[in-house]
Amino acid sequence: MKTRIIPAVFALCICSGSVFAGSQTSSFRFVQRPGPFPVGLRVLEQYDRSRTYPTFPKDPSKSSVAENTRPVQTLIWYPSMKSMGEPMKVGDYTQLADTEIHFNAPDEQENRWRSLLKTSFDIPLRAVRDAEPAKGRYPVLIYAPSDSSVSWENADLCEFLASHGYVVLASPSIGVSTRDMTDDLDGVNAQARDISFLITYAGSLPDADLSEVGVVSWSWGGISSLFASARDPRIDALVAMDGSMRYYPGLVQRAGDVHPERMTIPLLSFTRNVSLEDLEKDDHPPADKVGPNVLNAWMHGDLLTVNMLGMAHPEFSSMFQRRESAQRFAENQVADYDREDANTSYAWVALYTLNFLDTYMKHDDSAKSFLEKTTAENGVPKHFMGIKFRSAQKPSDANSR
Repeated sequence: MKTRIIPAVFALCICSGSVFAGSQTSSFRFVQRPGPFPVGLRVLEQYDRSRTYPTFPKDPSKSSVAENTRPVQTLIWYPSMKSMGEPMKVGDYTQLADTEIHFNAPDEQENRWRSLLKTSFDIPLRAVRDAEPAKGRYPVLIYAPSDSSVSWENADLCEFLASHGYVVLASPSIGVSTRDMTDDLDGVNAQARDISFLITYAGSLPDADLSEVGVVSWSWGGISSLFASARDPRIDALVAMDGSMRYYPGLVQRAGDVHPERMTIPLLSFTRNVSLEDLEKDDHPPADKVGPNVLNAWMHGDLLTVNMLGMAHPEFSSMFQRRESAQRFAENQVADYDREDANTSYAWVALYTLNFLDTYMKHDDSAKSFLEKTTAENGVPKHFMGIKFRSAQKPSDANSR
């Protein structure tokens, strides 16, 4: 698949006289205002030694002691002290995909992102590699990427959340034994275990507070995060951006131990307007699409559903927006929502994600107040989003999550 003025901390910094006017080929820009913290980034090459993976080295002379254990290239964004270092550029993030599987044997030829993002390489983001962490401990977020994608597909969002006081970890979306994710239960389970692996690792970080853990996801990562939260009691909140839990309820049903009707944690689900005809076009088995609706079943945890009226599926990822050609944008375009609208929509997705997490993980009253306001009161342009909130019902099952 692949206007009311609000407080400054929540204000959306939409640039007037947009550089996107009159052009659909301009680069994506994240137009949301960052938080009070500078952002650091650490890249850790580690392995989950409890699982096997056929990581035969490209170069036998560089064989790793962890050969045939699951590689988990881990990115960690965190609140940092002010640094004089150069911020990460799109090209720096892209280079990380050279060593996703073979840490000590870079393979530029297999990294398709190099060609897809080559015109954006020099665009700076915010994180500075290995900057000194800010003092204190911060809630933990895991970012779960889309099908077969890189950990940094939403680097702008991950940096944004870190700038507001979160430690954010992510790893690539890979299958049980292949770099590409398999679109089946084995694939979902593999990514769900990666999520729990990252949570466990976060417990070793001095700036991470494991008493509050959330998972933010896009697309395929949404169904994997559902599986992880059903099995891992450390997860306290979910944010799913057009998550596949909505599209493949048959996979959820066949898991056997994933019961949305028993979940008691809060869920923010961003959706888009998509027709049944569009859903029938993908190549997933029909059985994957038949089952109880996950969002309808989510009765015992707070559910905030935000329908992004003008967003196509790829527009929930900043890097996918950067790689999208004018032709591909036109193919995915919703009605007459243009490039500028896509960037504006993405910025509001980031802002509502932040306020949802601040409400449920930091118990912030101002964030709660933000969520309780209408979109007009928060300054959202007309015809950009529709919001529904359903508060949790008291669970009747003692085993509910």
